[in-house]
Amino acid sequence: MQSKKSPKSDLTKNTKLYFAIGLCLMVFVSWRLIEWKTYDKSAIDIDTLNIQDDDDEEVPLTEQLKTPPPPPPPPAPEIIEVVEDEEEVEETVIESTETTQEEVIEDVEVLEEDLDVDVPFAIIEDVPLFPGCENVKKSERRKCFQDKIQRHIAKNFRYPEIAQEMGIQGRVHVQFIISKDGSITGIQSRGPDKNLEKEANRIISKLPKMIPEKQRGRAVRVPFSIPINFRLQ
Repeated sequence: MQSKKSPKSDLTKNTKLYFAIGLCLMVFVSWRLIEWKTYDKSAIDIDTLNIQDDDDEEVPLTEQLKTPPPPPPPPAPEIIEVVEDEEEVEETVIESTETTQEEVIEDVEVLEEDLDVDVPFAIIEDVPLFPGCENVKKSERRKCFQDKIQRHIAKNFRYPEIAQEMGIQGRVHVQFIISKDGSITGIQSRGPDKNLEKEANRIISKLPKMIPEKQRGRAVRVPFSIPINFRLQ
């Protein structure tokens, strides 16, 4: 015959759960007892703070700066009275310097100074005359002058022996001045070699005396320049 028990009245059903809860409580109580610490009250030293010295702190004395008094106001300007000048001022009469038709103007002679003025060959009115160009038309005298100089250079040309041996050649620029009396002065040359320059100066120095040139009817100096080519054959 089977015994009939109610499932709710069975106490063995939750035995494992109760055992686990009790075990946890025992472990917790044991841990707290191990961690529990006690202290000796006599070993505790409580320091007291003495604040009496703080009341005796010296407070530095500050000196109050005295601000200077403001400057006095400037004195009031003096009142200047304007007194009318009763004296009469004499008027100065300036006479006119213009001449009338009745007055006679004296002739004043203007003396022209004979100045040494250099007039370039390209703009001079009357070119210097090379000997042999006297009977040429005035419009062709400039060309005649240049042709005569080229013939003079070709006639008197002589190649320096030293320059030939050294194989020196080039162009020499020669400049000279035809003075008021027609003579040749101020010969200057510039070239690749001194021997060539010396020969160019010699050729120009042999130019004949020219007939003086004129500018506005007066004789003037005329600078002239010409290149001389030195070429080896």
